[in-house]
Amino acid sequence: MAYEPLLLRNVHREGSRSIDVYMANGGYQGLRRALKEMAPEAMVEEVKSSGLRGRGGAGFSTGMKWSFLPPGLEKPRYLCVNADESEPGTFKDRVLIEQDPHLVLEGTIISAWAIQCHTAFFYIRGEFQAGFRIFGQAIEEARARGFLGKNILGSGFDLDIILYRGAGAYICGEETALLESLEGKRGLPRIKPPFPAIVGLYGCPTIINNVETLANVTLIAERGAAWFASIGRPKNTGPKLFCLSGHVKRPGVYEAPLGTPLLTLLNEHAGGMLHRDRPLKACVPGGSSMKVLPADRCDVLMDFDSLAAAGTMLGSAGGMVMDSSTCMVAALLNLAEFYEHESCGQCTPCREGTGWFTRILRRLEGGQGRPEDPDLLLDVARKVEGNTICPFGEAVAWPVQSYVTEFRSEFDAHVMRKACPLAG
Repeated sequence: MAYEPLLLRNVHREGSRSIDVYMANGGYQGLRRALKEMAPEAMVEEVKSSGLRGRGGAGFSTGMKWSFLPPGLEKPRYLCVNADESEPGTFKDRVLIEQDPHLVLEGTIISAWAIQCHTAFFYIRGEFQAGFRIFGQAIEEARARGFLGKNILGSGFDLDIILYRGAGAYICGEETALLESLEGKRGLPRIKPPFPAIVGLYGCPTIINNVETLANVTLIAERGAAWFASIGRPKNTGPKLFCLSGHVKRPGVYEAPLGTPLLTLLNEHAGGMLHRDRPLKACVPGGSSMKVLPADRCDVLMDFDSLAAAGTMLGSAGGMVMDSSTCMVAALLNLAEFYEHESCGQCTPCREGTGWFTRILRRLEGGQGRPEDPDLLLDVARKVEGNTICPFGEAVAWPVQSYVTEFRSEFDAHVMRKACPLAG
């Protein structure tokens, strides 16, 4: 049986951004069902039962995250939507924001109601100019139809959504740096605990969810937890958006159940390798910050647990495909330069370590490499990993560790030949 698109069901329809097209194809029925048939606590349990895990990278249970909010409503509760999609190789949230904004907006409203939040913030990446405009229009359309504002659908529930445009900092994709930015401060990650569910935005209980996560909440409200849990694999349930870029014939965003084989996505969805005479060399399965898999280990299922067992992570599901022409030293240098530029500088291991990575890799790529350089890269990575306030340290240390370990002979060859061995 062919897979039925769920998250991408509207994106190819003419006028998919408009509320009229969205409602003509069943839009806002999930919100109606939630408000009329369920209590907020029941909706939280529904999301728990569905097995939905966060689609932003960490893969934590969404319903469990919601349940961490302290009891009582002495302080306001806030919902922050993380639309700061800045991970290289990842562009799934942008498709939803720009092509089906009401799917995300409906999930945001349902989620706010479930956690009893009356003010939500949509934090969108600064470079997403079109998305900022499109989502702003969607908010106005929803408000005009009674899906936002006072007494939504006669339920007594009030909600306002504030659209906030970031300034283009990768670090603000980290949830506590996002909160600092929302408060008008420099986007520096906070020390945890306390976690945002206890002390978040303006010192109040706060939930931060990814765009794709909230789009899935819409589906759960529409069709129920049992239906959602029937898609994918145990503990890895539901539909998933996968990004594929690099040396493939059809780069893009593809939808499939969690647990779909990586090679199926590559060969059937993305059309296979770009050049017939250049076979697969490696793939990063979950965005640039995840560990790379060499070709002989790419026969793996694309879900949280399968990729963890393979020594990497699903992350943001940003698959980056590299063929036999790729110099792994140059590829790693490209990543290291990005992370050096984007380090917020708060933690010494990250601030200094990213500079060490780029200097060593430039030396190797420039024909000035030393025999000890590959081991020096690994040593610096060990000193960065686990020694920073936020996961940014791991985001750069893990690629360094895996590229050097999996392709050590290529790094050594740069030293011995005083040049890239693929240069001819």
